[in-house]
Amino acid sequence: MRTLLTAAALAAFGTSGLSAQTLESDLAAMLGKLQAKSSVYAKHLPSGKTVGIRADQPMNTLSVIKIPIMIQVFRDVEAGRLKLTDRHAIKAEELRRGSGILQTFDAGLVVTVRDLVEQMIITSDNTATDILIGKVGRDRVNATLKELGFTKTRLNSTTGDLFREVWIRADPKNASMSDREVFEKGFPNDPRMPKLSFALEGDSTRWLGVTTAREMVTMLEGIYNASYASKEHSRMMMEIMGRQLYSSRLPTRVQWQGVRVAHKTGDWPPIAGNDVGVLLYQGGPTVVAVFTNQNTGDFVELEATEGLIAERLVREWRSR
Repeated sequence: MRTLLTAAALAAFGTSGLSAQTLESDLAAMLGKLQAKSSVYAKHLPSGKTVGIRADQPMNTLSVIKIPIMIQVFRDVEAGRLKLTDRHAIKAEELRRGSGILQTFDAGLVVTVRDLVEQMIITSDNTATDILIGKVGRDRVNATLKELGFTKTRLNSTTGDLFREVWIRADPKNASMSDREVFEKGFPNDPRMPKLSFALEGDSTRWLGVTTAREMVTMLEGIYNASYASKEHSRMMMEIMGRQLYSSRLPTRVQWQGVRVAHKTGDWPPIAGNDVGVLLYQGGPTVVAVFTNQNTGDFVELEATEGLIAERLVREWRSR
């Protein structure tokens, strides 16, 4: 009997190991079809099972770095430094191009800190992002990241600084442009810009932020488990990410399969398209981070692949 039980246990272990290897090989094959620098890490919270491909490789966060800014805001609220109901009148020099809707309003619009956080996440609003960085401080965000044990994740600059760098790449004389001038001029109309933008996205010294797939999954798990803020504020953060307006990546396929996705994208189409989030479903949740930088292939295929990855993870861990 002892021999039979041991054999059965070994067989079960072998099946589990084979399943994990198959999942990893499937994800590697999906990423391998892309013409991009990529990484992925995922964790099934109920079982603790994980899977990763280049999970510790530093990646350009783009707007994914807005998640730790959000965390810092809520920590500052709890410390009494801010109130979610505090009001801010948006100045002309605070408006930013790129993603977000606040840039479409006249200067002088009065919003709350809560409004700014919401827009920073659900529309990836760059105006809201830089205003919040001004309120909580880039150095304080990075100090909190260090305190919480994140060794590679850092906020490097504002979106205004990043957009100014685009102009500098076109002509170094543009280094003196103000934030307002950058906003008014938009982006350079220069035939070299696709090549220059590609080089800029790949220059780690000019990234908006840096992280790894593993650290971002750890961060999202911490939000889900209320490790960084109160249960109430952690729930609010999850709900805000659940209202994300962009659904062409992780949610693409699973949102029609009874899966709710609380997530945050990071974009520089067609060069980069990241998505990190919590997949909420019966048998879950699963936390996943997918980063794709330096893309030279089909951006639609890149986004679709991230949806396929989410679907593969749910299928693997929904029944186990």
